[in-house]
Amino acid sequence: MARGAPRRAGLHAAMAAAAVLSSFALPTTAQTRQAEDALSALRQRLPQDEVIYFLLPDRFANGDATNDHGGYTADRLKSGFDPADTDFYHGGDLAGVTQQLDYIQGLGATAVWLAPVFKNKPVQSHGGYTGAAHHGYWITDFTAVDPHFGDEAAMRALVEAAHARGMKVYLDIVANHTADVIQYRECPKGRCAYRSRADYPYTRRGGVDGAPINEGFDGRDFSRLTRADYAYTPYVPAGEENAKVPAWLNDPIHYHNRGESTFTGESSLDGDFAGLDDLLTEDPVVIQGMIDIFGGWIDKYGIDGFRIDTARHVNPGFWQAFIPAMIARAEAKGIPNFHIFGEVYDPDPAVTARFTRVDGYPAVLDFPFQKQATDVAAGKVGTDALAKLFDADTIYDKGAETAAILPTFLGNHDMGRVGFFVKQANPNADDAEVLARIKLAHALMMFSRGVPTLYYGDEQGFAGAGGYGNSRQDMWPSRTPVYANETPVGGRQPAYSTDAPLYQAIAEMTRIRAAEPALRRGRQVVRAYGDKPGLFALSRVGEDGSEILALFNTSTAPVAAHVEVEPGSLRWQALRGDCAPESSAPASVAVRVPPLDYLVCKSVP
Repeated sequence: MARGAPRRAGLHAAMAAAAVLSSFALPTTAQTRQAEDALSALRQRLPQDEVIYFLLPDRFANGDATNDHGGYTADRLKSGFDPADTDFYHGGDLAGVTQQLDYIQGLGATAVWLAPVFKNKPVQSHGGYTGAAHHGYWITDFTAVDPHFGDEAAMRALVEAAHARGMKVYLDIVANHTADVIQYRECPKGRCAYRSRADYPYTRRGGVDGAPINEGFDGRDFSRLTRADYAYTPYVPAGEENAKVPAWLNDPIHYHNRGESTFTGESSLDGDFAGLDDLLTEDPVVIQGMIDIFGGWIDKYGIDGFRIDTARHVNPGFWQAFIPAMIARAEAKGIPNFHIFGEVYDPDPAVTARFTRVDGYPAVLDFPFQKQATDVAAGKVGTDALAKLFDADTIYDKGAETAAILPTFLGNHDMGRVGFFVKQANPNADDAEVLARIKLAHALMMFSRGVPTLYYGDEQGFAGAGGYGNSRQDMWPSRTPVYANETPVGGRQPAYSTDAPLYQAIAEMTRIRAAEPALRRGRQVVRAYGDKPGLFALSRVGEDGSEILALFNTSTAPVAAHVEVEPGSLRWQALRGDCAPESSAPASVAVRVPPLDYLVCKSVP
């Protein structure tokens, strides 16, 4: 008996402990189901339901100072870290993005688009320029997170934290090129001029009169190339033979090796992009390799979409294979609305639309909208510029259906910020006018068709000096003189201030958009425009016939007019501004819009 008592006591203790653990397990299970339900709801959202927030991890938030040098020595030319230089790493990382998700969500963004996070060559010198890979486009290891930004755990933590808040995560990916590793023996001191396919065919070494090579190549099956020295003699410098991952990327046979792109003609597809090694994207090894790489990121992290860099510099056949494979991979992961959009840097919709018709892109970044919306809001052109732009929606594959999922934006890390464009167009304007015009530009983006895409820092009033490097401000107090000395539009606020005038204005717009399905999914009808700054009006008509009328005044004087509306829209509710309570007559409503302002009016039964 004496020996049995302790055993029984131990048994009772174990049972009690199990009961306690069980009591904790129940809410954990419930929480897991709740998280799964939330993730399922998130993935059912259509692309046009999102508001995207685009950021460069290096410039957004530094959550872990131990990775500032990326594990390299502290020499700026080894690690690339120099927070006083616009073109070097400043210390931002994925942990910082995770810590600031509440800030992003408070602005009304529902999806975070990250500039490339893959491992890069930290520092490159080319053509007299030396800089660091803070932007993420000089990739060596396509399978790993760059150590300046964190690691696999940091990436996973960010995605899980975003999903827990009902936010999506989009990755910026690159398939056109890698970091600059391959060199040409003919040009030891600089860039090689582009050599065309006609002058330097794949079947001759060093030009049409050269010795035959790649004799089995028929012009179509690039798997039959055995030599890469048709135009130049490419080689990998000593010590960099295994610089790239996966390993197949280290073989020059998988690259075009034709010298520098001039960004015209065939060189736009086959030339090296500012020295970056241009992949032979016609090669089946490259096609399948990239499918495996980026499909792996979907499988591993449950990413919700891809922005694809340099889309216009890759042959259509590659995209025709790659994009369906990514959509299928996402669907297999349980992501039915995987958003893919390509970068086609051109203001002409005839150019951008081609990539939806020929290359098979579901969507492209709306550079034409960026051009017209910023010019209209800045008062450079009449409001008819937007009407003409929207008329061109029909040329996209599937017309308005595709136009509805084009990410619209006002500026970015390459061209400059909307604040810069407004200031440039209005050099004598005071801060109040510049602020009003920037708000107006955001309203044009937020309430018209497409997926509004905010560029980080615009909400803090950053404007910069435009162009490469000058629009990549640090969100925290910067050590870079050109950033630190800037006075933001609306005045300088503490870092990550939610009281900044533009943060407040954009948050108001996103709340209105989120509350009204017609503003996200409704059919767009342009109602009024002119050949000078002034009134621009459009309706978003829901499937149930409900109508929301958005009115914009791009002039410095008030405007009054009658605007056509749906015949059944007789009574109105103001969602923002002063709207007439009733239509003047069936299909006509009187509007009055203050200078450089906007109204949003909703028809009610």
